[in-house]
Amino acid sequence: MMKYEPPGAPGSPVDVAPRYENFIGGKWQAPTTGQYTPDLCPATARPICEVPKSGPEDIELALDAAHSAKDTWGEATTAQRAAALNKVADAIDAHREELAVAESWENGKPVRETLAADLPLAADHFRYFAAAIRAEESEITEIDKETIAYHFHEPLGVVGQIIPFNFPLLMAAWKLAPALAAGNCTVIKPASPTPWSILKLMEVVGDLLPPGVLNVVNGPGAEIGKALATNRRIAKVAFTGETTTGRLIMQYASQNIIPVTLELGGKSPNIFFGDVAAADDDFLDKAVEGLVLYAFNKGEVCTCPSRALIQEDIYEEFMGRCLERVRAIRLGDPLDTGTMMGPQVSQRQIDKISSYVAVGAEEGAEVLVGGQRADLGGRFTDGYFYEPTVLKGHNRMRVFQEEIFGPVLAVTTFKDEAEAVALANDTLYGLGAGVWSRDGARAYRVGRAIKAGRVWTNCYHLYPAGAAFGGYKISGIGRETHKTMLDHYSQTKNLLVSYGTKPLGLF
Repeated sequence: MMKYEPPGAPGSPVDVAPRYENFIGGKWQAPTTGQYTPDLCPATARPICEVPKSGPEDIELALDAAHSAKDTWGEATTAQRAAALNKVADAIDAHREELAVAESWENGKPVRETLAADLPLAADHFRYFAAAIRAEESEITEIDKETIAYHFHEPLGVVGQIIPFNFPLLMAAWKLAPALAAGNCTVIKPASPTPWSILKLMEVVGDLLPPGVLNVVNGPGAEIGKALATNRRIAKVAFTGETTTGRLIMQYASQNIIPVTLELGGKSPNIFFGDVAAADDDFLDKAVEGLVLYAFNKGEVCTCPSRALIQEDIYEEFMGRCLERVRAIRLGDPLDTGTMMGPQVSQRQIDKISSYVAVGAEEGAEVLVGGQRADLGGRFTDGYFYEPTVLKGHNRMRVFQEEIFGPVLAVTTFKDEAEAVALANDTLYGLGAGVWSRDGARAYRVGRAIKAGRVWTNCYHLYPAGAAFGGYKISGIGRETHKTMLDHYSQTKNLLVSYGTKPLGLF
């Protein structure tokens, strides 16, 4: 076990400046507004530093820089772009500890997660797309003996990207890696609660790309996000966040008729069939962990397995084991590698979680564990800590139907496979799902029957670069990760060439 000192403290791997600027055109630039806002640490509710409170004029400056770089970057060879992305990946690995501590202190997630998952995955996504772009090929179609159709992949130009607060660096990598690999320049807007960790990333990788290729503008989401998403100088907008905001982003993009990628909310079912308890072995222990993973990243995950559907004949035994594991979750200092769950990202999230737990109680849900804000005392007294919570009820309750985005699990039972599928699909969302069974045929049938973009089978919360990610229904449009993302950040040029000399004879 190890405990890191907070950023800026003696012995910490992370230094902190009192104030940070936007990153535009390869340089640090003060916001045109001259205004700044404090960035709060969720563990203490105290400021880490100040970050820009930018205005629409800063978006224009960033777009100026991006457009000045787009032709040169877009015409760079795939080998040159791949080399740059691999340098970014190497730099992330070299500064993994620094970036992991910075993100944990700003977001609240345990440093054990940022060290083991967020930062390694971020680096891997850059390497994956560096390789994918080298393997991408154009196509030739023979129309007839004398006519050939050439198809070329060309970058869109300048794209806008809006990042959520739950995975500030990994979600940035998800969007940046394919966009840059495909030859685009980007203007990225971090989430308002977590602007600083991306600026620390720019300190590490900012000089590895030509000036203007990657630009970061901080500011209020409603103003800066809208200024970016409605701008006529972007060729695509990509957004990860709540569904309500996603609808607005889609409307903004439609005004300019540009493509949009939306990764939105979820209310993911996690189904446990009776055969998981057929033996007291490692698989059963894995299934128990699979249920408890609702508390991963403090439940601030769009694919959070926030609905547990358990076959009724094993409910008592299985839930008994699961609740024992939930009670063992250690809340605490996010910079302590022994901490299993840190604070929520903001007071707003605490208020939202508390209100939903109250709603569940009003609807008749039974609180099996948790249900309260946690006071850790000392310097963490004002931190945004909430107990991991499990509510038992039925699928029509609001706590089963609406995204809470916190460590709250809604659990119910089912009789058979048909009812499990019906309950799983009884939601407006369709982002993720989990299926747990020792019967491979059943797991396959149920996985195909669930209307969700990703279905984990006998596992959960794995996010490899080579697996396509995205939602059904109101959980989003398009996919992130996987080589198909290069298509989302490219446009196809068709060059139709006739090598013959005979007239067509149409006129």
